[in-house]
Amino acid sequence: MTLSFDFIAIVTADLGASLDFYRALGVDVPTGQDDAPHVEAKLPGGMTLAWDPVSTIRSFMPDFELPEGGNRIGFAFRAESPAEVDRAYADIVERFATAAHTAPWDAPWGQRYATVLDPDGNSIDLYAPLTSDGAAASLG
Repeated sequence: MTLSFDFIAIVTADLGASLDFYRALGVDVPTGQDDAPHVEAKLPGGMTLAWDPVSTIRSFMPDFELPEGGNRIGFAFRAESPAEVDRAYADIVERFATAAHTAPWDAPWGQRYATVLDPDGNSIDLYAPLTSDGAAASLG
């Protein structure tokens, strides 16, 4: 048997807010889907990112409760430069007031790094290499 990982699903309490958030990060999410029972977007490389509102999950798992707390999933979006990390963080926080989490900083592993929270509290990292050749700095 050969399996291939090609699908990530987010269960969300507010589908419209979640779709808007991921659109702001550059994910090509179809418009007019804010009330859909399921939404999918193809990512570069062929991976699919999908969203299901809690109501869809409860249609086949009636006792489902959306877990509370952060870090239920984690995604990272690579930026073109450290300055782009700063711009992306500022744009997301301006558009989504509750998204602010960890302001951009220079990580010891050689990346400009920031974290925002999606509308369901999931952490989304934004990063770019600090060096112009894209290699991370040595920790040793």
